[in-house]
Amino acid sequence: MTTNRQFSLALQALTELKTETPTPLPSGQPAPAAPNLSTVLAEMGPLPRQALFLGVASDGLPVLLNLHDPHPGPVLVTGDAGSGKTVFLQTIVHSVAQTQSSEDVQYGVITARPEEWESVEATSHSVGIFHTQQNSAQDFMSSLAAWAHENKQARQSVLLLIDGLESIASLDFDSLQNFRWLLLRGPARRVWPIITLNAAHREEVASWLQIFRTRIFGHIEDKLVAAKLGADTTSVLDQLVAGIQFSLRENENWLRFWLPRF
Repeated sequence: MTTNRQFSLALQALTELKTETPTPLPSGQPAPAAPNLSTVLAEMGPLPRQALFLGVASDGLPVLLNLHDPHPGPVLVTGDAGSGKTVFLQTIVHSVAQTQSSEDVQYGVITARPEEWESVEATSHSVGIFHTQQNSAQDFMSSLAAWAHENKQARQSVLLLIDGLESIASLDFDSLQNFRWLLLRGPARRVWPIITLNAAHREEVASWLQIFRTRIFGHIEDKLVAAKLGADTTSVLDQLVAGIQFSLRENENWLRFWLPRF
């Protein structure tokens, strides 16, 4: 996970929130409008083929995931209901369509709420939107695992976007085995699981959480819940702006970033 220091983006709409330690907005005051995704990407210029855009840091620089470096491992995106987890995945999808060739990056989505994805334009980057409780989700998991087993030199990366880790429990035994293998080995084979979790459901998936070295946090009101998910007292996740602001740990520090609107 890196920030690209050669870019400088104007985030004037967010200036009042650009502080070293975030302060909450006054009660009832709406968050300032985030910049448009297309505008942000245009100001950056072409991204490297291996770079996945995640958002814009408070200093105006892009936050990127290197798809050719498996070290971060699978990515967990967690927060309270309404913290913007689904929007986070959809931002990735929109940015991929604008910055990457489908020969380099494709994605598939597994979700219990496919209706939330109806507004996402289908492009050649999309393998499909699969309902968690339908056989198509299990078939996709199986085919992706088979592809990853054989994929040792291919240039293409595939994003496995799962909106709701807690919903995976409904998959059959073989699919769960494939899922576990993809979490453990996928990034080394260019398959990147990026998975959301409602913080309130953490106990339901406790056995899976230890696999995630990289965790991205949205707004979590309860500090005890945040701590159980790996945050600390300096993360102040209760002060993140729900829906558009996220935070991840960089060594001993916390990097806060924003989702452009699309």
